[in-house]
Amino acid sequence: MTIIKSFDSGRIGFGSDRDVPPVTTTESGSVGDFQHRAAAVAAIAADNAAAVDRDARFPHEALDATRRERLLGIMVPEDLGGESASTADVVDICYRLGQACSASAMIFAMHQVKVACLIRHGRGSPWLESFLQRLCSEQLLLASSTTEGAKGGNIRSSDAPIRYDGSHIALERDATVISYGSDADGIVTTARRSADAASSDQVLVVFAKEDYSLTPTVPWNTLGMRGTCSGGFTLKASGFKDQILPVPYEQIHSRTMVPSAHLMWSGVWAGIAAGAVTRAQASLRMAARKSAGTPPPSTPHFAKASSDLTILRGLITSSLRQYEAAYGDDRALSSLEFQTRIGMTKVEASELAVSIVLSALRACGLSGYRNDNPFSVERHLRDILSSPLMISNDRIRSNIGVNSLLNPVPTGLAD
Repeated sequence: MTIIKSFDSGRIGFGSDRDVPPVTTTESGSVGDFQHRAAAVAAIAADNAAAVDRDARFPHEALDATRRERLLGIMVPEDLGGESASTADVVDICYRLGQACSASAMIFAMHQVKVACLIRHGRGSPWLESFLQRLCSEQLLLASSTTEGAKGGNIRSSDAPIRYDGSHIALERDATVISYGSDADGIVTTARRSADAASSDQVLVVFAKEDYSLTPTVPWNTLGMRGTCSGGFTLKASGFKDQILPVPYEQIHSRTMVPSAHLMWSGVWAGIAAGAVTRAQASLRMAARKSAGTPPPSTPHFAKASSDLTILRGLITSSLRQYEAAYGDDRALSSLEFQTRIGMTKVEASELAVSIVLSALRACGLSGYRNDNPFSVERHLRDILSSPLMISNDRIRSNIGVNSLLNPVPTGLAD
């Protein structure tokens, strides 16, 4: 049971066990079933999105619905209690939830990134496989801790080391960001392999809620994505060696963490953009009805938003296909070509999504700018502005710029 000290009051709160009902659908595991279950969650998320944003609170209603629909463990293989959902299945759910509530969608995406890492790199470990079974049966929500101290977004470097005492391990970490840490059922964190290891010699370790305590250090008061509750904490954890993934984090990072994050996050951002486009369309249709069918002068902005959304969806779909085609080939996933492609997917998706929401705002005009209007896209805009900052696009471009000098320029379209 996790002890969480309140940032503002010092009071103690305790996580509690909960009953998770069985899945309520009859064709578990099919694409149509995932879509149906996602739609049920999205409806509840949309009803509460404004309150989640206004109060900067965790989207409890949406996550309760996610658990009822048993979506948190869908990627886990069937033999461990999951439904063997693909990355594409999860990205599609991210897109559907993104249209309803940005925070709910991003929480779902970040959780699934961690699950993907455990699935790919934890098979064969009895402890990790048992934990995945527990995740499915109890519908556990996993938070991520990869940002530390003054290093900011450089997640390929860790200060805090794992300390060993026989088969036991301990970790104390200045985690400047743990999204929804106070509401998670477990944390997946990077750490330096040992006290005498280099900062780049990292491991990924899983701590269940009963293994750690969190002391808040930095509150979460932001322009958008307020409901992700991504404050800073001092993380103190203990457990066993078996909770460390057996594969070096360097491999986990390139083969699973980065591509999963960039694709799932992009699904969320595309969903936010689609939500803004939907509102712009409804606004213009109402304006056209009031003017006897004459299109409003801002209609070209809607055309651009709609067209760019098609491009964004195509970009994500193309990168998804490439990732799933290379999934079983570790060499291909680690290649400079793939890493460049997946990095630029994140950069282009985030910046295109921002452009789409801005175009939707111009299409709506003042009705989209007002906070008290049903066609308002101000929340979409505030939330989407986080997208170029989550793992800074400048950092990605800088890394890719150096590496791309080694790649030849294609001489033909099919090259």
